[in-house]
Amino acid sequence: MKAFVTGGTGFIGSHLVDTLINEQKFSEIRCLVRNNEKWLKGNDYIKVPGDLHDLNTLKDAMTDVDVIFHAAGVVKAPSWQQFQRANIDATENILRIAQKQGVKKMVILSSLAAAGPSENGTPVSERDPMRPVSMYGRSKKEMEEMIHQVASEEQSITILRPPAVYGPREDQIYSFFKMMDKHICPIIGDGESPKISMVYVMDVILGMLQAAKQQVPGVHTYFISGKQLHTWNEIKETSTKVLGKKAIPIYIKPGVVKKIAGAVEKAASFFGTYPVINREKANELVLEWTCSIDKAQRELNFEPKYTLAEGISRTIHWYKMHHWL
Repeated sequence: MKAFVTGGTGFIGSHLVDTLINEQKFSEIRCLVRNNEKWLKGNDYIKVPGDLHDLNTLKDAMTDVDVIFHAAGVVKAPSWQQFQRANIDATENILRIAQKQGVKKMVILSSLAAAGPSENGTPVSERDPMRPVSMYGRSKKEMEEMIHQVASEEQSITILRPPAVYGPREDQIYSFFKMMDKHICPIIGDGESPKISMVYVMDVILGMLQAAKQQVPGVHTYFISGKQLHTWNEIKETSTKVLGKKAIPIYIKPGVVKKIAGAVEKAASFFGTYPVINREKANELVLEWTCSIDKAQRELNFEPKYTLAEGISRTIHWYKMHHWL
């Protein structure tokens, strides 16, 4: 089988490429690379120079391909136009060219952010209406809606919605572990609520591989997450044990989170950057984000392998080994 991967230089995409290379059934892995190979450097893959708006490049890259893994996207940006171009327009380019090239199978990464937060301790399911609360979530929602409109009857397209993804090479949730390493643990709320769904990166990869096996025509959507729901107190205790360091919990009220994010975003603007902690992210952080994986377990035979303790242990040890901590 031949696979074409977008987002292969990123966090999730690079782990996917590593895995595909070791899968005997994949004889050729093509990866779209805009400039820096990053985590792909030295890997046995075919480099496709270009970006998601270079239509001729995409057309050539998809020739004789069996499956497309679309993992590219923007998770933070200061304007809607940037989200629209990267998450909606780019995905439409991939989808329409795949149709012309006769590629029947696509696996596309969306996000729990597209569905929106859960309420009253009840995880959201694929049947629930989508209620995003950020531009990022809205862009993924509109991306999914576009896919349903554009997809042909012959194609089998699987959309996966992971919640917060953590693991080696991740550089955003990493900021939490970095503060823990400095003996500080910021916690929104009282530490017991809101609850959160999380997923270790290799379980996302497992979900993507299971999704690639699905050949039923149509558009199919699934949440991919760990089995358990977690509290920030639990995450703190687990991280503390792995780091071997005590951390002082600092409980932050939701209203204060938004004020801090606003100040950080304003300060960053003076340096021409857009920070990880921003107003948009603050709108999400103060809410409950949990999802059910019942449908993925039933239809994709998806079974996450990593507990929170094992996932955090592997993540922190990787950070230490690479001198991030």
